[in-house]
Amino acid sequence: MVELSKEQLRQLQLIELEMLIEVDRICKKYNIHYNIIAGTLLGAVRNGGFIPWDDDADVAMLRSEYEKFRKVCKEELDKSRFEFQDHRNTRGYRWGYGKIRRKDTLFLREHQEHMPYFQGVFIDIFPLDGVPNNYCLRTIKNFECFCVRKILWAKVGKIAEKNYIKKRVYEALDRIPEEKVFHYYHLMIRNANKKESRMVRILMFPTPNIEWGYHRSWYENSADTVFEGVTFQGIKNYGEYLSFKFGNYMEPPPVKARKVHPVSKLKLLSG
Repeated sequence: MVELSKEQLRQLQLIELEMLIEVDRICKKYNIHYNIIAGTLLGAVRNGGFIPWDDDADVAMLRSEYEKFRKVCKEELDKSRFEFQDHRNTRGYRWGYGKIRRKDTLFLREHQEHMPYFQGVFIDIFPLDGVPNNYCLRTIKNFECFCVRKILWAKVGKIAEKNYIKKRVYEALDRIPEEKVFHYYHLMIRNANKKESRMVRILMFPTPNIEWGYHRSWYENSADTVFEGVTFQGIKNYGEYLSFKFGNYMEPPPVKARKVHPVSKLKLLSG
């Protein structure tokens, strides 16, 4: 595992900032609504930029906006510097959300060395889909999301998992044809957006809260948010959102809880 120096981490963050600026440029040009979220929004509020130990950046869009974004990226994204990936345009890509990668870099996640696509420094572009307003139904939906996500993760899980039984389970799940899993995922997307719900979530990403979702209104109402000296769109009611997600968000977590992505190989921009 590569342990980043402070200088490397800062260079990584500045590459991600470059990608955030490109997302903002495209969204402004095509009137696409987005928000910086999660640790990126927390960093903007608490630190004025990246959380000092953070090595990623997160952007979220309601599903209709995400679909507009991925469509215009085909022509508008600066392909001399960046690449947009999701499971519909990248062979072997197993995640139910998009990433923008910086060309001429390498950010090779531990246990993902065998994945057959370009793995440069990235930011996540998350689509948000509706989930049931009823709590019991939303709990069932969460379990469905968990199952599909674990099937997609299986190609990594069968290598990364140390527990013998879980490893065998991932090996079995990995035999399910990828096209069938994504066909089911697209049915989930269609059903999730038949009518507007009060709650939304990223279907193929953990939602570690007892509500199994987030309020749609948080993502619909944005405000100018300064991050690393650049103005982006962030959740207007950030206090409510960040409290819901992190609790006492102005208090940094203990050092042991400050997570970074385990990386086996790293290459940043030269010069």
